[in-house]
Amino acid sequence: MRTFLSEYKTDYSSYTFSYAAYCVKEAQEELPQIYDQGFLPYTGNTSLADDTFYMARSLRINLQNFKSSSENRRVDRKIEPLAIQMEVYKKEDFNLNNESFREFCSSYAEERFSGGSMEAARLQYVLDREMLTHIFKFYNEDQEFGYVFVVMEGDMLHYWFSFYDTEYMRSHSLGKWMMWKVIDWAHEQELAHVYIGTCYKERSLYKVRDHKGAEFFDGSKWNSDISLLKTLCKSDEEEKDKDLFKSKPEIYQ
Repeated sequence: MRTFLSEYKTDYSSYTFSYAAYCVKEAQEELPQIYDQGFLPYTGNTSLADDTFYMARSLRINLQNFKSSSENRRVDRKIEPLAIQMEVYKKEDFNLNNESFREFCSSYAEERFSGGSMEAARLQYVLDREMLTHIFKFYNEDQEFGYVFVVMEGDMLHYWFSFYDTEYMRSHSLGKWMMWKVIDWAHEQELAHVYIGTCYKERSLYKVRDHKGAEFFDGSKWNSDISLLKTLCKSDEEEKDKDLFKSKPEIYQ
């Protein structure tokens, strides 16, 4: 793996000089180490040939401390009448060219993705990534309910992109159920960690409320102090651009 820093914002008035951290994967077996160092996949530039990652305040579930919560069980009971099955495919065993599958993913992304869609070129780019290893399919005998794109290597799994039928989003909490179902599956497989994306602003805290064993990357290590995470997410709402050390030095003492 190769890491580098990219110049970002400069504020001479407060002597704040920003650098964004990135990582380039050089071998598939490096993935557990890359994720453990706080990196997540970057697909915003489809001209990049290498699997590239950005460092962020990411969130993972330590499966040693995971167990299904009362909220997980409540949502599972609500889903039960739909008789949804989950099937796990290695990417090479899944028909990535199926038009129904591609339309399903693109339609969901157009409606739900924050800050960008999943147009055909980007979807193809994601599907072509070596780091994408598995597709989780959710369905019953009558219809398709959703898909999850997964990165799995060694003892880790990344719940990367999810796509689901939004008709069931509010009535059945389908998206929440799919995330829990994959985490529970990983727990059954005796994996160590499930990475579930970034955690910024208070609206992201549902990931912590819903899943026991949550840890966040604080810039240097994985941290299980959920009170601190809530403080950071609240701070995200208060200030758009900030040097957290200068505004809240007590966090680093």
